[in-house]
Amino acid sequence: MIPTAAPPRVSAPGGDPTASPNRPRALRALGPAILVVVALVVLLILLAYGGGAAPLRLDDPGPVVRWGLPIAQLVVNLTAAGMVGSLVLALFALKAGTRAFDTALGVASLSAAIFTVAAGLTAFLTFLNVFNPQLDAGPEFGAQLGRFLTEQELGRAWLITVIAGAVLTVLTFAVRSWTPTLLVAILAIVALVPMATQGHSGDLGTHDTAVTSLALHTVGAALWLGGLVLAVIVRPVLDRQVLATLMARYSSIALFAFIVVAVSGVARSIIALQEWEALLSPYGLILTVKVAALVAMGALGAWYRRRLLGRLAPSSGASGSGPFWGLVALELALMGVASGAAVALSRTAPPLEETLPAIPSPAQLLTGKPVPPELTIDRWLTAWDIDLFWLLFVAFALFFYYAGVRRLHKRGDRWPLYRTVLWTAGLLLLLWVTCGPVNVYQEYLFSVHMIGHMLLGMVIPVLLVPGSPITLAARAIRKRDDGTRGGREWILWAVHSPYARVITNPWVAAGLFIVSLWMFYFTDLFRWAMYDHLGHQWMIVHFLVTGYLFVLTLIGIDPVPYRLPYPGRLALLLVIMAMHAFFGIAIMMQSGLMLAEWFGAMGRTWGAPPLEDQYVGGGIAWSIGELPTLVLGVTVAIQWSRSDERIQRRRDRQAERTGDADLAEYNAYLAKLAAEDARRGE
Repeated sequence: MIPTAAPPRVSAPGGDPTASPNRPRALRALGPAILVVVALVVLLILLAYGGGAAPLRLDDPGPVVRWGLPIAQLVVNLTAAGMVGSLVLALFALKAGTRAFDTALGVASLSAAIFTVAAGLTAFLTFLNVFNPQLDAGPEFGAQLGRFLTEQELGRAWLITVIAGAVLTVLTFAVRSWTPTLLVAILAIVALVPMATQGHSGDLGTHDTAVTSLALHTVGAALWLGGLVLAVIVRPVLDRQVLATLMARYSSIALFAFIVVAVSGVARSIIALQEWEALLSPYGLILTVKVAALVAMGALGAWYRRRLLGRLAPSSGASGSGPFWGLVALELALMGVASGAAVALSRTAPPLEETLPAIPSPAQLLTGKPVPPELTIDRWLTAWDIDLFWLLFVAFALFFYYAGVRRLHKRGDRWPLYRTVLWTAGLLLLLWVTCGPVNVYQEYLFSVHMIGHMLLGMVIPVLLVPGSPITLAARAIRKRDDGTRGGREWILWAVHSPYARVITNPWVAAGLFIVSLWMFYFTDLFRWAMYDHLGHQWMIVHFLVTGYLFVLTLIGIDPVPYRLPYPGRLALLLVIMAMHAFFGIAIMMQSGLMLAEWFGAMGRTWGAPPLEDQYVGGGIAWSIGELPTLVLGVTVAIQWSRSDERIQRRRDRQAERTGDADLAEYNAYLAKLAAEDARRGE
């Protein structure tokens, strides 16, 4: 036999020429399989250990429901990650119109389709698990299922999830450009929120914190897991340079997601366990498995991204990327462990469940918490009720702002200190409102609620707007030149979008600011914000944003399409001030109690009576609310004066450059007219 030469090694299209030709495609197929298989095995083991699928003593739905429900929930979680993670990574790391971008949307579409089916199956199995009805094809069973999906909170949550999944399936298949993909990604993230209201999401006094932590945990895990799965899938269609860039950008998203998952996971664990001894319970041990997997993923990701990520780029001169992708496969396996443990936790009862007392107070029935102690001077500094979302928001906003300022200073650019100070003060005040005494007492005292509203809509924006975060971001964030969109590109797109041109119009911003104020308190929006935690969060976001937009049109330096001349700004401010005063007077003149079934039924034994407290709240809206308006008026007047000074200095410099040529020409023109008049007089 004549020996033949070994065939040359051929790389996969766009792949690593030094790596095995089959490795990228093998990992593309095996990566998701590793994730799913490990997650399923871990789920089954932990369900058996923790009793999450154990038969019930009464009305047991059967083994199919007991084991099928958590498996369906696992599929929902994994496909939700594939849907959200693919869309977000595509928006921040890939170029629209390329094969990789289309592949990402294809992964999102397939994930959304499976997500919809799995969510529908989960809803059906949840109905069987909760009510254990007689399964048949008759109308009575259908009516029961219909009432569950439309009248029960748990059923409505799953129905909304199924509908959102179906819509996302169609949209992810149809869109291929930047803006529609962004809107679909936002919808995909929102679609995960109803899932946070299900399962062991906390009870009574800890319910709001538990729901918020679970929502943050779900979204963070989806970004982390889904982005890595997409990176594995698109690997064969990218060259080494694009791949290295993609993984570096994913690393930033993963770091953000890891922080969110870690913080929200700690908060959720504290709520569920309450004491260290609970770690020895089945719930605590399953939680330990999940935490260990998350810590291992974080450590592994930090290590290989710092040591091996640079080897992916052709300029590194590295001989191969095999170790990198081997560790990626290991990370997928760890993600499977964490995913399986997470679903097992949702099916395992915490060791300590908070329950209502035999005779609950009115406040406990309404809020799930007892009435707090009397609001004294010291409690304005010591009372705290942490809202995890706003805690993270403030932390990230401070970090990115300081990082931007530091980057400017490192390259020799200046950023005014007072802008940093005002930005910091505004965010710390926001933290105090959302996590401090205002958050503790706003459910029980209308006056405290109004203080929070005035601070959110008027005081905090007056501090944040001079911080000029858009201008800082445009100067500090590096511009991309590869056709993709990063933070700078998305921010500038948002600033110059048609929607921004509408809402930043001074008249529109002023209308949103004052009309929403009246509509909120004199419609059922007020009731929604008090009864529903989601409504409360919407209220904070809405009034913070509308106040920010209004102040931005008056005194901001961040770019907006149009600003009124200074006299127009002062006139508009006077109109808003008058309408705001009328609002406060309208509250004070109310003869009945607003939301009487809430504020009038708390059973407080301290503080002013509810109607008198409401009168105080109207006075706060009238008096304290006018102080920021006065500050705005003074600021506009100062800016007007400085603008005139700048115009005059510009004219003086122009005159110095031209030797007063314009003035000399004008004087010559006047002399010519005088001479002509003199000739006519003769």
